[in-house]
Amino acid sequence: MKVMLIAHTPEPEKIIATAAKLCYSSSDIGSLKDGLTEEKTAEFVNMLASIGHESVMEHVSFTFGIEGISRACSHQLVRHRIASYSQKSQRYVNEDGFDFITPPEIEAVPEAKAEFDRTMEVLVESYHKIAEMLTEKHTADFIAQGQDEKTAARNARKKANEDARFVLPNACETKIVVTMNVRSLFNFFEHRCCNRAQWEIKAVADEMLRLCREVAPNVFKNAGPSCVKEGKCPEGKMTCGKFAEVREKYKVL
Repeated sequence: MKVMLIAHTPEPEKIIATAAKLCYSSSDIGSLKDGLTEEKTAEFVNMLASIGHESVMEHVSFTFGIEGISRACSHQLVRHRIASYSQKSQRYVNEDGFDFITPPEIEAVPEAKAEFDRTMEVLVESYHKIAEMLTEKHTADFIAQGQDEKTAARNARKKANEDARFVLPNACETKIVVTMNVRSLFNFFEHRCCNRAQWEIKAVADEMLRLCREVAPNVFKNAGPSCVKEGKCPEGKMTCGKFAEVREKYKVL
């Protein structure tokens, strides 16, 4: 798994502080921003966090590039709807010999690992065979429609991928670019940094949070699972029971 911070709003904390100050001031925007020293910006951001004024956080966004995750993980990621996503297409990208993600719990049991690898080998072979069969069929169809052989073969392969992908597993490796504003990131971290989150998306969320803190430490210093951000666990009887341990972890993430 690899998580990269591709881009973010310049001077994110100053942008947030400027937007917030505007809500309470009649001064022009230029004057508001010019008066924000690093110290005053930090004070203002901390104040916003303490009163829960999060709408101004939406003016700042972060864009991440994520590689080496499974489709099972990306399916969870895209459920966070206030965000923008661009993902490697299994329709347009040929998945011959596709890479796959092996869960650590399967990796730790030799018999399970052997069965998992055997299944992946079968699926890799099945994908290849089905894609080849469909490519042959579609090539003939396109040629019959008047396309030249080269064009027909190219279009046939793309069309074959469309249906061959149905045998690809949740374990299939994918890549995705995601952009979220700060408020959406807060919500994402609350749910996905939690100990009860699935291991893979939790690892992604932890790394995203670490990268965010490098850029905007005051904004994200209290971000994390609900027990960190809100000071309480919302899971009820399903709690992990490690409140103090989790809070300590995210202080130094």
